[in-house]
Amino acid sequence: MVNKRKIQQLEDMDHNSPSGTRQQFPGWLQKQDLTEADLPYIHPLLVNSFTDWLEDVDRFPWLNGQMVLLHPDGTNILVNGQLVEDKEACPVSWNTEVIGPTAATTALATCRPTLMRAEEHQFPKFKAFDSIAVPIFTRTTGIPYAVIACLLPAGIAQAGDLKLLQAAALHLRSCIYYHFESLFVGSLLREQTLTKKEERRRNILFDVMRRLNDHMDVENVLSEVLDSLEQLYPVCKADLFLSQDYNSNIEKVKPLAFHLNDMDLCKSAFVDGRIREEHSQGRHRLALPLAGKQGVYGVLRLDLPDNEFDEADINFLTILAGAAGATFEKAKLHEQANILVGELRLINELTQRLNSSLKLSDTLQFASAELLNIFKSDKCTIFQVEPATCDFVVLSTNVEEIIGSKYPKDYGFLGVMWETKEPIILSDYFSATPVGSELMDITNSRSLLAAPLLLNGDLIGAVMITKREANHFSYDNYKLLQVLSTHLGLAMSNATLHAEVRRMVITDNLTGLFARHYLNERIGRKQNRDASGSLIVVDIDHFKKINDTYGHQVGDDILIHVSSIIRGSIRDDDIAARWGGEELAIYLPLLGLEQTERVAERIRSRVESETSPQVTVSCGISEWRSTDEKVSVESLFYKADMALYDAKRHGRNCVMIG
Repeated sequence: MVNKRKIQQLEDMDHNSPSGTRQQFPGWLQKQDLTEADLPYIHPLLVNSFTDWLEDVDRFPWLNGQMVLLHPDGTNILVNGQLVEDKEACPVSWNTEVIGPTAATTALATCRPTLMRAEEHQFPKFKAFDSIAVPIFTRTTGIPYAVIACLLPAGIAQAGDLKLLQAAALHLRSCIYYHFESLFVGSLLREQTLTKKEERRRNILFDVMRRLNDHMDVENVLSEVLDSLEQLYPVCKADLFLSQDYNSNIEKVKPLAFHLNDMDLCKSAFVDGRIREEHSQGRHRLALPLAGKQGVYGVLRLDLPDNEFDEADINFLTILAGAAGATFEKAKLHEQANILVGELRLINELTQRLNSSLKLSDTLQFASAELLNIFKSDKCTIFQVEPATCDFVVLSTNVEEIIGSKYPKDYGFLGVMWETKEPIILSDYFSATPVGSELMDITNSRSLLAAPLLLNGDLIGAVMITKREANHFSYDNYKLLQVLSTHLGLAMSNATLHAEVRRMVITDNLTGLFARHYLNERIGRKQNRDASGSLIVVDIDHFKKINDTYGHQVGDDILIHVSSIIRGSIRDDDIAARWGGEELAIYLPLLGLEQTERVAERIRSRVESETSPQVTVSCGISEWRSTDEKVSVESLFYKADMALYDAKRHGRNCVMIG
């Protein structure tokens, strides 16, 4: 007979351990129960509960047999707290179709405690055992969700053993429900924790986005992103890598350099526009693209210990990076709009100023000063291409060593612009020297910004701006100079064209000497400013005879040759002009009669000896002084003309003073 005291002890355990803990759960929780839909998933619950239950009743004088816990599908869960290893001794499946009837399958089918003798078993290994089994039911719906069975030596199983197993089943059910309720509570707590964490994330995200949208300055947006990450994840190291067209003063904001070894993760995120992760040496690294509608502007890289982030954190950071990218783009566009407005205003003002003067020197002087101020640079040099030789000539510069210098079209950066007709931006001439440059070497400059000056697609000049510091010019500077160079090229072309038209107006086309009206204007201005001056009128003797004998072409060549002799015989400040026909005139400011006569004689002598066919010239000289009673251009020419007539009357090929 089974000792009734054993049953009582087991029933006492059902009330004391672990049910004492179970009493701590509220009543609404105890009403929660397993359903048929839960049965396929309760194997781990049964394993843990059965293992804990066996430990709890370890010291209790138990039935002398194998205790087996079965799932309703007939699966063997555990044998005496151990997983089944010998499938022949104790099969994994106790289905009737597999091993025939047992007390467990009968108890599950009838929902009643069952005792089965050894001879009733069909499974060979079970013929040496009596089997007893008790189904375990859910507490509210009465659905069997487990069967506890015991294999006893053949012939010793009694009704008392079955009652003892029933008491054990009650106690085991308490353990199972304790675990079930613990799982339920743990799940609720985890869900509550996740809900609170998610709510906190949403509040933080809302607050961060509100603060981000309050900023219209790019630097403030970047600072806000990094500060927020530092507050949210103190163990996380955050760095922000931006593309090369933006420079920041923030320490953690760095240029995105793809050539560095540790930038592969950031490169992938930047190119693909998607989050990238890697785990290495106990660290978890994430690269989140900072993207807007117009493209990806940079990458936010996070470095933290493994297992610090869950999926919700990554989703949160993805949203944060997206919000930061959109805000960065908005601030950048706002900043670019302000810059563009300023640039348009600057271009308008510069164009007006450039077109307000048609004097080339004034135009270039103003342009150089403005370019130095706009780009905060040290040196500015403007070149013009000579049409005849295609050489670059320095027209304006603040570098004394190269004033007036000429460079061939294939020299240095000028050669690059001649070939490509594209602007140039160079961050550091010292570290990257694609071509040589006298300008860069003389000024010891490192940063270069240069642009060709184009007119109707033809290169007419170039502008080069330098700075001693490296990385001084930005891509925005590059684009602005590209626009300004168009207007500068047009202004320079207009000034050059105006100078050429004026030269043609005041110059005789045949001889290259000044025209008569220009000579009159210059003499008039000189008489208002100077104290004295003299005039030589030169006439080619018997010029009509030359034309009649040799033809007008030879006559023109004689005129050109004599004009060349005159230019080579006078000073740079003297003014030579074609007076009319074969008559030429030279005004010599601040020169007396004696010196003027020597100049005239030199011209007469050279013409006689250098011309072919040989011709001679007659010269008349006059002088004016501020002390004269009447000072005028007309009186000066009248006296010189009278002296010329005297030279003609004296046999020509001579110099006479009037």
